[in-house]
Amino acid sequence: MTLSEKQQLLAVKIAQLILWADERGLRLTFGEVYRTPEQAALNAKKGSGISNSLHTQRLAVDFNLFVNGQYKTRTEDYLPLGEYWESLGGSWGGRFKTNPDGNHFSLEHNGVR
Repeated sequence: MTLSEKQQLLAVKIAQLILWADERGLRLTFGEVYRTPEQAALNAKKGSGISNSLHTQRLAVDFNLFVNGQYKTRTEDYLPLGEYWESLGGSWGGRFKTNPDGNHFSLEHNGVR
């Protein structure tokens, strides 16, 4: 699958995730989607990300989650979304071994999750 095809697939799967969440009263707003390679390198240097982030290839999305109007920030708050995302074939940042990132949803590419 080409990078462009994978980016298009991500868009469709993200739409499915948003609709699934909405049907359950989970409200989402977009956080970071695209990240420049320069920003990814700065984040890696600070320890708050990795230089080969899938955001730089438009294969990852960070969401802000709201439940009953309350902004949720804990990885465990995102568990239902993460499990559904995984059922669609995606990689959920809540499963990262170091620095779990519950609001991160991506498609694996070249071994990067």
